[in-house]
Amino acid sequence: MTSWAMVIDLDKCVACQGCSIACRFENNTPVVAPEQAQKGRAIRWNDVFPDPINPTEETGEYPFVRTRYLTRPCMHCVNPPCVKVCPVQATYRDEEGLVRQNYDRCIGCRFCTVACPYGVRYFNWYQPEWTPELAQHLSPDAVTGPGRSEGPAARMKGVVEKCTFCIHRLQKARAQAEAEGRDFRAADYVPACVQTCTAKARYFGDLDDPESTVSKLEQNPRAFRLLEDVGTHPKVIYLREG
Repeated sequence: MTSWAMVIDLDKCVACQGCSIACRFENNTPVVAPEQAQKGRAIRWNDVFPDPINPTEETGEYPFVRTRYLTRPCMHCVNPPCVKVCPVQATYRDEEGLVRQNYDRCIGCRFCTVACPYGVRYFNWYQPEWTPELAQHLSPDAVTGPGRSEGPAARMKGVVEKCTFCIHRLQKARAQAEAEGRDFRAADYVPACVQTCTAKARYFGDLDDPESTVSKLEQNPRAFRLLEDVGTHPKVIYLREG
């Protein structure tokens, strides 16, 4: 059984926001107006922000100054609180450990948004729209429902959405392997944020494979998980700054 996981090395992350931009264009996440963003309605599946524990901490002297940042996708928890509170089973954990969202079943109650201790679930307050310029860059592969693709359409008004680890890439990789008459390999599947990371601070793979990079990095003395004490068992693992 595969158990997909991500490792983020905070010592390598330069907060360039490349992962956030790649995520937005890969998954067609809606853009909201500035006044809506000020109300906390921005949709950012992958966010990069100053360390919330030490938001203004800087070390070193110019030009060698360092600021602590944190990057935060969905944690794809082994024990996800969002799944437990959903009254219609619109959010669920699949057989490979990915926490999924069935947009057709979602009734917009936002229980999952409240239950998530990481703040990585987002509600669509309006029907997503794009300017003609941005519409040219919409991905035709983004998944808009459980296990299906409907071209560049986005999630609809009134539903919750979140990071999926670019699950449509997993579906395409499996289909390509089948078309080529070979077995699917874990290395065939890489989320957009991992692929685009210029500092090579992100790693992705099968945590159940003891030979995988993510499995080995999990044993690193610098490894930790966010809010480990709440019992969610996140599948996103961080490496502390050295």
